[in-house]
Amino acid sequence: MPKPLPGKAVKIEPTIHALFEDEVEGALAALKPAQSAFLAARKFTGKAASLVVLPGDGGKGEGSVMQAFFGLGARGDYSPLTFRALASQLPAIRWALKADDGLDRHAIHAAWHQGAYRFDRYKSGEPKEVATLDDSDLPDPGALEAEVRAHNFVRDLVNTPANDMGPADIADAAFALSLRHGAEFNVTIGDELLTENYPAIHAVGRAAAEDRAPRFIELSWQGPGPSTPTVVLVGKGVAFDTGGLNIKTTGMGLMKKDMGGAAHALALGDWIMSCRLPVRLHILIAAVENAISGSAMRPGDILASRAGLSIEMGNSDAEGRLILADALTRAGELEPNLTIDFATLTGAARVALGPEVIPFYCDDEDIARRLEVCALAHNDPVWRMPLWPGYKDALDSDIADIRNDPAAWAQAGSVTAAMFLQRFAPKTGAWVHFDIYAWNPRGRAGWPVGAEAQALRAVYHLIGGL
Repeated sequence: MPKPLPGKAVKIEPTIHALFEDEVEGALAALKPAQSAFLAARKFTGKAASLVVLPGDGGKGEGSVMQAFFGLGARGDYSPLTFRALASQLPAIRWALKADDGLDRHAIHAAWHQGAYRFDRYKSGEPKEVATLDDSDLPDPGALEAEVRAHNFVRDLVNTPANDMGPADIADAAFALSLRHGAEFNVTIGDELLTENYPAIHAVGRAAAEDRAPRFIELSWQGPGPSTPTVVLVGKGVAFDTGGLNIKTTGMGLMKKDMGGAAHALALGDWIMSCRLPVRLHILIAAVENAISGSAMRPGDILASRAGLSIEMGNSDAEGRLILADALTRAGELEPNLTIDFATLTGAARVALGPEVIPFYCDDEDIARRLEVCALAHNDPVWRMPLWPGYKDALDSDIADIRNDPAAWAQAGSVTAAMFLQRFAPKTGAWVHFDIYAWNPRGRAGWPVGAEAQALRAVYHLIGGL
């Protein structure tokens, strides 16, 4: 510890010493022998996410207050997301951070806040306090606040059960967002969808109760600058998915998260508008409940679409692509420079890449490469998948223009779902489709089981660089 300057008091506070593996030996040698022995006894080597807390000794100098030693692993493997593990494990006091000066403080604080997230809306009693991190080293606190709010917005919406997050509630969340940022807001409800030519959205949602009628939601916002690119965010908002008449036999308990695409589009829009990115932004949400009643769509029905293409509805549990077909067609009418859709679309995406790596499909090589760079730079794991033309025939129908359940021989369910959407995607500008999961199935420190925001950082920085 440096000697104090004359006339200045030394601030003694609980400190986290974040260390790479190659820093541990030197750090331990600089400690008091008892402290070094304490860490050695607990086999602290700097392994990523390892944590040892040294209690204070009650004195007035260095070592008199609590200290934490946190491992960052090998330098070549470092990710700031490691810091997600701390807020829930440390004592609920304010901590200072001591770490390599070259580490991105914004990314560290963002990870800390994501790890501190709790969904306690339905818990009785006072919320459990978590540790906080001194933010005096932050270059731009407002930017951090916008990023954290976007991620928590996704998680709050997705974690909320369907009885409190129906199509109307999704619309209410969008309306609140429009008020916050002065965006234009419009919603088309129930049978109005037929009048306004959103027949596929109506078909999917018409079986729901009247107070859960389907909706098409649109927000528009103009960012700063005289000449700005038009960006459209499209979200799948299936508030609950029974599977329809092709009723789900497994996994229905997680179907409150089937509106995760809508949550991502709204949250990303909030982040963009909060930071006033220079774009003309449109957010399009198709919000429905895929319910079962006498008016439910039937396997074998031929559905109309906004694009004028007829769709053979072979499986009512492949409903997300139907509502996105109308939403993407509307996106094309806005003549966008970039369209991005988010959808919890297929289980096949999880079979391919699991719950943490998000597949994306893109018809523009430049945007795809830029997105990959942004994902790597901001620790947001995504993986490009092919729009493989050899599977196009799997979507052929004998009696309609296209079918929503691809022929079984193609097998690649996430790929063929993306190719279905491609038929309706805008013909101007680039199009990107994310087959997200929006859920963390494995609980660990900083990563509780429940809703998860995915690909937001990568996409935000892609849009920021347009």
